[in-house]
Amino acid sequence: MSLTTTPSEDAPRVRVERHGHVLHIGLDRAHKLNAFDRVMLRELAEAMTTYEEDADLRCALLYPVGPNFTSGLDLADVGPAVAAGEALFPHGLVDPFGLTGRARTKPLVHAARGWCLTIGTELALASDVCVASPGTRYGQIEVTRGIMPFGGATIRLPQVIGWHNAMRYLLTGDVFDAAEAHRVGLVQELTASDDDLVERAAALADRIASRAPLAVQASLASSRLAMLEGTKAAADAMVDAARGLMATEDAAEGMRSFVERRDAEFEGR
Repeated sequence: MSLTTTPSEDAPRVRVERHGHVLHIGLDRAHKLNAFDRVMLRELAEAMTTYEEDADLRCALLYPVGPNFTSGLDLADVGPAVAAGEALFPHGLVDPFGLTGRARTKPLVHAARGWCLTIGTELALASDVCVASPGTRYGQIEVTRGIMPFGGATIRLPQVIGWHNAMRYLLTGDVFDAAEAHRVGLVQELTASDDDLVERAAALADRIASRAPLAVQASLASSRLAMLEGTKAAADAMVDAARGLMATEDAAEGMRSFVERRDAEFEGR
């Protein structure tokens, strides 16, 4: 005879594991469908800050523990805080949504299965590459609850999937599947099943981590600058950024490895 117990709400909601140069960040509140409360939001911000501040970490993977990425916000806990205008992340921590406060400068791979609603879809939009299993469901359902998205969907969804596609889902609150998310460009890779999601996404994160980290970060920064401030601002900054990279040891190693026909061994300097 076995007894089923509910995990303590004092247990960590976010699981953090190092795998070489990649930090795996798992959302681990499966018994609540990974619904985000204030503790889970803070722990995610803490994990992202650890990633940002560790020079040996070059890529991060955000994935679900259990069958769902997240069913969304735990509104009973987070709703009153938002209504009162309280900050959801302590000062100095990286904002996982990149809206206010401290920004992330390193790449993030997002892996989703099951429900990936509201704040889950917004985390996908705030990530850099998204991988999903076939049964994943996305959606910004806030208009069906009398509220609006406040984690960046109204800003990023039109940029990522186009105005009309975004309005189709922001204004109806309809849920859409992984195939549709892949068609419109929210998801870049579909896995064969739920079982190989983390393995497939981790392999992608490993490939990113194997590239020259300064070059990866510069490419990410240039792309973000273009998205936020326009192509003129990004073009103005591009020459100095490229010149700086050419003077790095990684650039010299990249050329040596090309001439010697071997894999490069980048050190981030």
